[in-house]
Amino acid sequence: MESNHKPSAAETATGIATNDDIHSSPAGMSKQARYIQLLLLVIAGGAIYPMLYMRQIYQTTMLDAFQITNGQLGELYSMMGLLFFLSYGPSGWLADKMKPMLLIVVSLFATGLLGLWYSTLPSFSALLIIFGGWGISTGLTFWGAVMKRIKVLSGENESGRFYGIYDGGRGLIEALLASIALYIFSVVAGANDENVVGALVYVIYMYSWLCIALGVISLITFLFEKKEPESAADAQKYAQKNKSDNLLGDIIAILKLPEVWLIALIISAGYHLFWSTYSFSAYLQEGNWGFTAVMAGTITTIKLWLRPIGGIGGGFLGDRYSNVRVLNYALVGSALGLLGLICVPMFGFGGGVTVGLCIFFILFVGLLTYAIRGLYWAIIEHLDVPEKKLGLAIGIISVLGYCPDIFIPLINGYIMDAADNHQQGYQLYFGYTIAMTVVGIAACYALQARANKRQSQNNAPTIDVTEATS
Repeated sequence: MESNHKPSAAETATGIATNDDIHSSPAGMSKQARYIQLLLLVIAGGAIYPMLYMRQIYQTTMLDAFQITNGQLGELYSMMGLLFFLSYGPSGWLADKMKPMLLIVVSLFATGLLGLWYSTLPSFSALLIIFGGWGISTGLTFWGAVMKRIKVLSGENESGRFYGIYDGGRGLIEALLASIALYIFSVVAGANDENVVGALVYVIYMYSWLCIALGVISLITFLFEKKEPESAADAQKYAQKNKSDNLLGDIIAILKLPEVWLIALIISAGYHLFWSTYSFSAYLQEGNWGFTAVMAGTITTIKLWLRPIGGIGGGFLGDRYSNVRVLNYALVGSALGLLGLICVPMFGFGGGVTVGLCIFFILFVGLLTYAIRGLYWAIIEHLDVPEKKLGLAIGIISVLGYCPDIFIPLINGYIMDAADNHQQGYQLYFGYTIAMTVVGIAACYALQARANKRQSQNNAPTIDVTEATS
């Protein structure tokens, strides 16, 4: 899970309070202290995930260093994705039972220590354990804890601001660290990439020790924290208040709502697109266009710097024109961009033109993908469900929408291993992604149609999904 992975609506899916009558008071903490802790969370969030998704920049080098196939690499990410998938609900429950900062400390130390083991370039069996451990340390013990901690730190009417700073700031941290890592990689690898494996080890060192250092800082913060803004008793109180009277009945009723499935399909399409960007670096390296590992890494690192632009820009455009409409346009543009990446090498342009067009399409798709990531949870605002069922609805949508985390890596690996050559493999994989994006585009049109119908009936821009259960 980048992943990078969910806007402020997602904390509800993990069991974190969202009741309007429950406000996380920052009592006992000055404004400066709250922002300092938020900064620490931003840095932690930006540092803990990049090591897990190094394939975005270093996939070809990783295959050489660990002596594994594309299919095996897909198995590693599928295992981690499965654990992410299973962690959405329990992570929030665990954050209610334990102090979030303590969970964050454990996550940072565990991720860093697993990274040091990772740097030894172990066997595939050991890699399965490492990736499984990362699924727990960054999913079960980290995600829900961070989301709740941000909620606790934010005062009344500050939640949006704090979550926005976290998401945008995390993207900046990831881009900055990726730039530093790429510099280290280029220096150690040498002018002709003669030592790329050794360079990869140094990059892993950087991320691993950074996680451990942040774990020490977080531990100091936890030990010297005099007062939690929110007590465990309060957490238990609102958790009990949100508990459904008939959980199984609520799940069945929610699964019958068309909007739930449409939103899940849209999120799934966006997630497919995001996963496709992980293959851009390898596509450049293995396209026989003269890209070295450093050159390809530079292009994909530049793409990372587009995250704040795409996410924030997409959000503003969505507020101005309609989240569903802008999201639909972004999905269409991304599909066309991937189609361009597939077709450009087939047109027989000169080497310089082909390279230039491929770089353009990579940055174009990257920008739109970040806009999609910033928008696909915003369409949850169209759901007008009883408050006690909203968290459950978002949790179900998360399970459905993010389930590609389990099978996309496998599909990618199998396609790559079955193709005649790597360039053809990536083109087939991009074609599969386009097909899934088309499904998301159709879902956007259907959701927009239902929204328009509801608006015309009640003169309101929301979808009253409660009628679907009557």
